[in-house]
Amino acid sequence: MASLSSLPPAETRRRLTLGLAIVAGLGQGALALSAAPAAAQSEGPGQPAQTTAQTQSQPSPADDDETQGETGDGAAAPSLFGPAPEPAPVPDSLDELIPESAVANPEGWATSGVTGSPVADAGPGLGDEALAGGIPVADPALDPVFADLALEQPAPLPSDPEAEALAVIEAPVLAGLPELAETRISSTLVLALPAAPEAFPEKDDFVDRFKALSTLRALDDGEESAPQVAARARADEELLGDILRTYGYYNGEVVRQLSGGRRDRLESADAGAGAGAGAATATGTGTGTDTGTGTGAATGAGSGDAEVASREPGVRFDIITGPRYSFGRIDLGALPALREPDASNLIAAFGIKTGDPLYADRIVEQELNLRVALGESGYPFAETAEPELLIDHAREQGDLTLDVQPKGKYVFGPVVSNDPRFLSGRHLGRIARFDPGDVFQQSLETDLRRAILATGLVSSVTVTPRETRPPQGDQPGEVAIDVALERAPLRTIAGAIGYGSEDGFKLEGRWEHRNLFPPEGALRLRGVIGTREALASVGVRRNNFRGRDQVLSADLYASDINTLAVVSRGFGLRSAFEKVSNLLFQKPLSFQIGGELLYTDERNRRVRNAPISEPRRPYLIGGLFGSVTLDASDDLLDPTKGYRATLFLAPEVSRSQGTQSFYLRSQVDASYYQSFGELTLAGRVRAATIQGAAIEDIAPSRRLYGGGGASVRGYGFQGVGPRDAFGNPTGGASLVEFALEARIPTPLFGGAVEVVPFVDAGSVSRGSTPDFGEIRYGAGVGLRYKTSFGPIRVDVAAPLNPTAFDSPVVVYVSLGQAF
Repeated sequence: MASLSSLPPAETRRRLTLGLAIVAGLGQGALALSAAPAAAQSEGPGQPAQTTAQTQSQPSPADDDETQGETGDGAAAPSLFGPAPEPAPVPDSLDELIPESAVANPEGWATSGVTGSPVADAGPGLGDEALAGGIPVADPALDPVFADLALEQPAPLPSDPEAEALAVIEAPVLAGLPELAETRISSTLVLALPAAPEAFPEKDDFVDRFKALSTLRALDDGEESAPQVAARARADEELLGDILRTYGYYNGEVVRQLSGGRRDRLESADAGAGAGAGAATATGTGTGTDTGTGTGAATGAGSGDAEVASREPGVRFDIITGPRYSFGRIDLGALPALREPDASNLIAAFGIKTGDPLYADRIVEQELNLRVALGESGYPFAETAEPELLIDHAREQGDLTLDVQPKGKYVFGPVVSNDPRFLSGRHLGRIARFDPGDVFQQSLETDLRRAILATGLVSSVTVTPRETRPPQGDQPGEVAIDVALERAPLRTIAGAIGYGSEDGFKLEGRWEHRNLFPPEGALRLRGVIGTREALASVGVRRNNFRGRDQVLSADLYASDINTLAVVSRGFGLRSAFEKVSNLLFQKPLSFQIGGELLYTDERNRRVRNAPISEPRRPYLIGGLFGSVTLDASDDLLDPTKGYRATLFLAPEVSRSQGTQSFYLRSQVDASYYQSFGELTLAGRVRAATIQGAAIEDIAPSRRLYGGGGASVRGYGFQGVGPRDAFGNPTGGASLVEFALEARIPTPLFGGAVEVVPFVDAGSVSRGSTPDFGEIRYGAGVGLRYKTSFGPIRVDVAAPLNPTAFDSPVVVYVSLGQAF
């Protein structure tokens, strides 16, 4: 609104004159109203008569009834300029005050005024020309009152610099807001996010996080959910603001609109205005609140949408991200004061620099990385306070303070056990993967705890670093590793009973004392009674022998075996030293070396139309054996990529019926795994040979056979290989096998089930060089059920080129993959 000091003189005079005229008119009306009771009081004997004008203004007795009937209270309302006009009808709704011309041309309608208003219809009597000569006064006696009234033109006010500065501030330009693209979260919820990828790079993560936390998304569709929408919309609006700040948009805005609000009314009006060749009419009623709820109707197609919106609640959030804030000053406490290269390495491990985008999640993530780096760099007692973030909106930055107190660098000292007679500190030091004097690493401390639990001798263990020598200048301090453990039950009795198509019935029992010869010296008694096997053995075993995962074992056994191809009875002694790979620590290199002394009385089995039974033949066998395995796979029991390769060598000497033979048994196994998404292809090849002796001089149990769940599936155990004239397996001196399978995941049981089609092939020859004279093929399909300790395998296979002695279908059940 313009001030008087900013108007020209003529305009000032005109407005003052108009104001005085209004005041005079109001005063004249007041005098006229008050004259009637005053005149009534003055009438009587000796009182002067009223003026003509006053007499005319009083109603006559004849008109009393008529006047009372019109006014309803017995008195007519006085009027200065004539009879009062009939009052305009009061509109029933806000839409009736807005004509169609206002919708079509709002600017023109605003400048033309409203038809029927007192100002627009006042006529020339109240125009500028009439006001220029003044307003006639009904009572000439009032003219002298205004004759001497003159107002001087006010002097212009001095300019205000602050007001001028405010005047030049530009209003926000709505057209500069980013273009939004809708992302539908559910049937009742829509997010409008910046359409340009560079305007909101975190859009996908933002939507995923909102889906996980939204309360509106959890609502069921339907009219019964309508009362809950407004309350949950407010909660989701706050949630969206919090998530925006999590991604560094501290100046972002969230605009919430429910269905039927301003947006729906505008869209309905636009749809109505655009329908038809000329114009469209729209009628409706609407109510609006801070939540934007409302109802509306429009002719044409828009009426149906408005009716649906009034019944089915929906919410749209417009996300205006604003500028993305960045990290400002970063204070890491005493960390920069450390000696190099620790200071630089630890600051680099924190990974947040001035100018990086300000993500709250990254602060938590990098704080954890810094804690790990401190523990891996020799700072076991380091302390890190809670991070503090100070937002400066003027700089659009956040200053981060993370108070780090390293508290000295240390190296490993001795390992100290609280139960040295059970597990000594010396033995635990052999298990550890560190030596005294090595820089302290938290991961190695954790690894020692896991290794002690893996022995199976303790029920709980606590590993704690303890300062034994403080740091001195540039020399690090020393910490002893205190191990507090509790003994677990050491004796175990176990048994199993089962049936297999290859083994028949089997009953097995085992008794074990796992620490009879401390440390970790076990005694094991084992017995097996079954259809095809009887076994009794006594074994001793020392785990972690002079090093981690090194095992020294010796077994004395007696057996009576009756397989598909071999019948043997004997006893022997076997001893081995091995470096094993296990689930706790899968090793890229493992090995085994040992020796065996065996006396056996055996022959090939004769069950198929044999005219006579061949007598058993005694063998005295002694030899050495060794193997080495290279493992570059990603899992011990369920590999999906990488390879494995094993080489086995066993030089042996055999004496039977005065004949002595020297030969070398050797075998190579190699497997390869390749993933294609969730699908895994696996392949295996095996080659074996016996060099140095004729097949007749080699004990049947030492010969090569094919077939079974770990060989050529589709054939029985020892079912692939040379046979005699009666169809009995005789074994061979060379072997070649191939296998290929696809491990296909399924959604069954949460993805725990795999379907595995496979094809196998193998050939066994009597000579030491493979001739592939009789190669056998098998194919089938299997299921794998994945558990925490490895997959359970069930394979069903059939021979593709069977002999007369092969079954049509063979089923295999075991733990772990086939290879």
